[in-house]
Amino acid sequence: MRIALDAAGGDFGAAPNVAGAVRALQTVPDLTVVLVGDQAQLEPLLAAQDGVPAQRLEIVHTSDVVGMKDKPTEALRRKPDASIFRCWQLLAEHKVDGLVSAGNTGAVVAGGLKTRRFLPCVHRPGIAAVMPNARGHSVVIDVGANVFPKPRHLLEYAIMGSVFAQELLGVSRPAVGLMNVGEEEGKGHELVQKSYELLRQGPLRDQFVGNVEGRDIPRGVADVIVTDGFTGNVVLKLSEGVFEFLMNVVRERLVESLQGEKEQAALAWRDLIGRYHYSTFGGAPLLGIDGVCLICHGASSDVAIANALRAAARFVQLRLNASLVAALEQLPPDGEE
Repeated sequence: MRIALDAAGGDFGAAPNVAGAVRALQTVPDLTVVLVGDQAQLEPLLAAQDGVPAQRLEIVHTSDVVGMKDKPTEALRRKPDASIFRCWQLLAEHKVDGLVSAGNTGAVVAGGLKTRRFLPCVHRPGIAAVMPNARGHSVVIDVGANVFPKPRHLLEYAIMGSVFAQELLGVSRPAVGLMNVGEEEGKGHELVQKSYELLRQGPLRDQFVGNVEGRDIPRGVADVIVTDGFTGNVVLKLSEGVFEFLMNVVRERLVESLQGEKEQAALAWRDLIGRYHYSTFGGAPLLGIDGVCLICHGASSDVAIANALRAAARFVQLRLNASLVAALEQLPPDGEE
């Protein structure tokens, strides 16, 4: 399989992307990575890497990049040859099976919307983030692709999130909750009230557990939490900040105080990071597109990029989109756009 990597995307430029690509290639034998970026920058970085499987690594040159502070719609107009848009072009032309980017999230989504490579029955794609909870992991969708959704969009997100939880997290019958300001029926604004009714009557009605609150995510009340992209993004970023804060407190107050057991403390620390840090999952998939797209954290390390490439390869192998389409076909036709 072939995965395009936005080699110019992210807070730290090409270096972690190149190192992550090499890491992934060393552990996924049937993977080919297409590095999309400035060839003059990429070649020296590759030359400095050990064990590069050159036959499974290609470079597509582009000298433009969408900066993290660029406005996505303006970037689409002014920088059509930017690395992330070239990745989408490769996907649209069927030259790659998927793409991975740690760049400007808005630009990643905008590139997908421009190609209109949506799966049948999908009105808007949504970003699905895997978040840890007391029982394992939950899927929160959407976390940033669609800040003004319609009820039909949230119903589609519920179905796609449920399939994702089944196929990737191994949850046989995912419980689905709707993010709201309270658990009681009738709470919230018009969007969530109408979405509640669609979920209560739709194909997942036997799995729908009703409204859930933000605190219910780490409790593991639901396996899939459906929300609009604005709320979901706030939840995701807040969770990342709280995790970072708590890990720093644990390291400073606990780990470093265990003078006689530093080795054991260090092992416990690495285990915590391995279980709960975002880099473990690599990236969040943009579900609903015809292909595979993983959106990574802007501060992704080479380890996170490698994990994202491995995840993208797994999505292709599992033919996740075929399962999404089969589930979405249960919905009645709808004209909302």
